[in-house]
Amino acid sequence: MTVLIALLSFLVAIGILVTIHELGHYWVARLCDVHILRFSVGFGRPVWLRRYGPDTTEWVIASFPLGGYVKMADERDGSQVAGDEARSFNRKTVWQRSAIVAAGPIANFILAALFYWVLFVSGVPDIKPLVAEPMPGSLASQAGFEELDLLAKIDGNPVRTWGEARLALIGHAAAHETVEIEVETVAGRHEVRRLDLSGVSKDDLDRDILGRLDLTPYRPPSAVIQEVVHGTPAERAGLQDGDRVLAIDGIKVTGWAGLMKVTAARPGKALTMLVERRGQNLEVAITPERVEQEGKVVGRLGVRGPAPQPPSPLMHVVIRYGPLEAISRAWGKVYDMSWFSLRMMGRMLMGDISVKNLSGPVSIAQYAGQSAQLGWVQFLNFLALISISLGVLNLLPVPVLDGGQLMYHIAEVIKGSPVSERAMEIGQQVGLTLLLGLTAFAFYNDIHRLVLG
Repeated sequence: MTVLIALLSFLVAIGILVTIHELGHYWVARLCDVHILRFSVGFGRPVWLRRYGPDTTEWVIASFPLGGYVKMADERDGSQVAGDEARSFNRKTVWQRSAIVAAGPIANFILAALFYWVLFVSGVPDIKPLVAEPMPGSLASQAGFEELDLLAKIDGNPVRTWGEARLALIGHAAAHETVEIEVETVAGRHEVRRLDLSGVSKDDLDRDILGRLDLTPYRPPSAVIQEVVHGTPAERAGLQDGDRVLAIDGIKVTGWAGLMKVTAARPGKALTMLVERRGQNLEVAITPERVEQEGKVVGRLGVRGPAPQPPSPLMHVVIRYGPLEAISRAWGKVYDMSWFSLRMMGRMLMGDISVKNLSGPVSIAQYAGQSAQLGWVQFLNFLALISISLGVLNLLPVPVLDGGQLMYHIAEVIKGSPVSERAMEIGQQVGLTLLLGLTAFAFYNDIHRLVLG
């Protein structure tokens, strides 16, 4: 059922985004009076075809859904319509052709802005960026973060949710910068913490960046053992289901996350644990076993905690704006996410970010299915992000992409005549090779994630 939901969600997402992208090309081409031969969602053999419109345009849904195209009459490939050559794409001015090419990515940005507008008007639920108590010696602890610090600004930019905080920190971590974070303490004071991100590696960025920094969301205390696993140090030490862990080696344990942090940091070391059992306190001697996790040796007790509880209402925040303000906020979000995508692509080219972050259709389908199961808010947010990514990707100056065509048009304006067909042919071959190589690598990453996790 999960696979079916992922597949259907993926097809819906790709169908919407590709259709809007191609409609952008189509509408502007019609405005410029270009003869449209075919509008296709997908590539390959048509599984559905109808002809209608003033040009009897073929409207097609094809068998391979990853993409689409608008076929316009063009004398360069012999597809012009006899007696209607003036409406061929190549006969239009360079500005008209540029507008037609740019209209696809622009349509994706408009769609993303529309999605964000709907989300902002309806209200986007999230969690306030309240900080859990960091482990001694962690990056967050060294920066001076304390339990219940509320993140207010990162590098001078306001943050209101953990999602916004994580996005900002990824950008600074990729640049290995020291970032200033303004917090509101539990006492109501505003203080600035300086978080050094120079030691964050590419592998750290592949994982949970907040966990690497030990700058994690606060959760109400609940260090109650739900289950002791058979054959583990916890069973040998005599721990029982229902024990509440109060302290380890005199260090107060404020919640399940705190318990996991302390034990993970002490593999193979004998600990004295203070637990409450049926109203009485007792000490238990225990030595966490050494296990490898994500390339590091950590300590493990062999206990399971309570099921994750929803955040307290006091920790909730809903991002909501009025209909008019939501317009500017939505476009601001599109700009921020587009600029973030470009920065991450640049960092990837420079080697600051691992190419493991490239995702292909399999990963996108998984994300689509997961977001769809979480509700329409998450699915709409996912669609907005993918629409922005599609727009940004298509504007890259790579032949076979819209950005590559715009690059040819800029060259045409500079030199005063169209780029030669030979130069365009070489560019198409290079661009196609790059695109196929990128696609193959993204598929490899997908398979690697499926096999190894």
